[in-house]
Amino acid sequence: MSALESLKLGARPEGRTLLTAAWVLAHEENGPVLLKNGEVVIEGNSVIFTGHGFAGEVARRVDFGRALISPGLIDLDALSDLDTTILGIDHFPGWKKGRVLPLTYVEKGPYEMYTPEELAFQKRFAFGQLLLNGITTAAPIASLFYREWAETVAEFDAAADAAGELGLRVYLSPAYRAGGMVLHAPGDMRPHFDEQRGLDGLADAVSYIERQSGRHEGLIQGLLAPDRVETCTTALLRATFAEAEALDCKVRLHMAQGTMEMDVVKSLHGTTGPVWLAREGLLSNRLIAPHATVATDEDLALYAEHGVSIVHCPLVSGRGGGTLRSFSRVRDMGITIALGTDTTPPDMIMNMLVGLIACRINDGAPERILCRDLFEAATLGGAKALGRADIGRLAPGSKADIAVFRLDDVHMAPSIDPITTLVTGGSGKVTQAVFVDGRLSMRNGEVAGIDMAAARDQAQAQFDRLIAQYPARSYGHPPVSEIFPPSYPEREQPHG
Repeated sequence: MSALESLKLGARPEGRTLLTAAWVLAHEENGPVLLKNGEVVIEGNSVIFTGHGFAGEVARRVDFGRALISPGLIDLDALSDLDTTILGIDHFPGWKKGRVLPLTYVEKGPYEMYTPEELAFQKRFAFGQLLLNGITTAAPIASLFYREWAETVAEFDAAADAAGELGLRVYLSPAYRAGGMVLHAPGDMRPHFDEQRGLDGLADAVSYIERQSGRHEGLIQGLLAPDRVETCTTALLRATFAEAEALDCKVRLHMAQGTMEMDVVKSLHGTTGPVWLAREGLLSNRLIAPHATVATDEDLALYAEHGVSIVHCPLVSGRGGGTLRSFSRVRDMGITIALGTDTTPPDMIMNMLVGLIACRINDGAPERILCRDLFEAATLGGAKALGRADIGRLAPGSKADIAVFRLDDVHMAPSIDPITTLVTGGSGKVTQAVFVDGRLSMRNGEVAGIDMAAARDQAQAQFDRLIAQYPARSYGHPPVSEIFPPSYPEREQPHG
């Protein structure tokens, strides 16, 4: 039995554990450094040494061979339900495909499309997927398009338990909103508001954070999550930032991410979302703002002035025809850039590659961005956005949040610099092991606390039931075969 296999999955090893590999990405005074045949020593929930030739006694040594020992990745827009954006990849226009609730459906009363048990399961399954991809810290996100109104306290109580049992560091509370978009006629989408409902949701989120923050040895932390800028009112956002100040927590608000949002916010407030919030005095370094793909020059200047962090989700944005314009420009403005996945697969390494390519196309100058810039966004950028200096890096005193990526995968051969090799040729599938807070949360595809193969079948069955409900929530109520036709005509084997 190897030293890695001898460790108990889901547990923190007793005593000191020395990890070694062909490469270690450590953090020194001047920033990240690559240690060839480096060592990391963890004890309890902390890193106590990075370097070469540790002189102290250890309880065990785990050699990962041709691999990179890296800080765990930080995903600040991490999918926590079953991804419905993939249904829109080839099916247009969105208003015709159930992406916005039609008035006929709303007038009958929106309903929950999943049971409480299914919602709890989805969080657990999604957290398992994050760990499989080397993600150790996550701020979960789910779509409210498919909900009666907002997320529930019960499902987030279950989410906190799932994070604690699987071993994932999370920033969360139930998302809330004061309104939603409703489809009145083809292409005619209008906001409908119920401000009190949003304020009630905020109160639930505050109570949740007060009760849950710090649980599971600190893995659970609070984050206020008003859903999207176009579904919020001034009163709700003012109250949100006042509560965030009192709780000393961050606020994540999706903003500057699409033309529909821009049109709605301009019709309501006469300007863009970032300018509206600046006018209200609500921009600050408490704000974490996915996705900025339609941010104007004025919007970005306001982000830079007020310390707002951006969460860049290259894959999901690129699939919809959008990009951050551009990563290098935003970086050079001094804006903190974190990364998010926001879709299936939650593959942060794949997102790094898409982000690299998109930036170089936007810049027309490939030398303006390097692979390490994306890797730093997924580690140090996420940590800075959260206001933490003890994650996103491996250094004495940091949390033992570690991802180990194999470099001997035949699909990545030949290898060069380990960061470049991973970003340009890797994927989350090469993640070999994950430690969170010193606990072994994932090893060789096994996740503590969940059978991912069985869970995958359960997730598919839930997703199939969701798709079957689309006619009720799509304009004109066509059958599923018309809403989501296959890429090619399908033929079944004849009977007999």
